Amino acid sequence: MATTKEYRDFILEQLNILDNITCKLMMGEYLLYYNNILFGGIYDNRLLVKIVESNKKYNMQESIPYESAKPMYLVDEVDNKELLKDIILDTYNDLIKK
Repeated sequence: MATTKEYRDFILEQLNILDNITCKLMMGEYLLYYNNILFGGIYDNRLLVKIVESNKKYNMQESIPYESAKPMYLVDEVDNKELLKDIILDTYNDLIKK
């Protein structure tokens, strides 16, 4: 099942707490970038972020975005903008260290 435009719009609205969030359509799903760094995506109406050391503290469940992909973390609390901001910033900061 592909992600709906309504869910994409909802997630982007939740992420408007951060500047420089971009979204790119990829085969019916959406890749999410912060400051041009890919940190996650919207897959089957689920917000997923890359697994990095600093976001393990949020105790998120691992989930597979699509067949044969690496596991990512499922963000369940998409209604909490402050938590989303913290998760994305922690994920981003670890990704730019690599």
